[in-house]
Amino acid sequence: MADSVLIEGLEVETVVGVYDWERRVDQRLLVDLEMAWDNQLPGRTDDVSDALDYAAVSERVVACLRELKPQLLERGAEVLAGDLQEVFGISWLRLTLRKPGAVPAAQSVGVRIERGQR
Repeated sequence: MADSVLIEGLEVETVVGVYDWERRVDQRLLVDLEMAWDNQLPGRTDDVSDALDYAAVSERVVACLRELKPQLLERGAEVLAGDLQEVFGISWLRLTLRKPGAVPAAQSVGVRIERGQR
């Protein structure tokens, strides 16, 4: 199956980082997701109950990262990927987690992981 559902540029305000000052403020993270999902059935039925609910996925991403407050982006990505796969039954995903402004000379820094089987 090559079908996917995408969420790109989802903004999450949360505590993230290893320095003392970072643990006292919210910072912006950007999340991109590509999730394997068979879109044939919802494509035929036009019924939202047959589709992956990207609004629910987005809400789960925000809640997970706000609760987790990771020190490292790697930790945030791993926990988030596992949570999404478990809760929504996603067999494979590619997740990019970016932290804009973390390095002054770069637009953003981040990590990208793939988990599961396509």
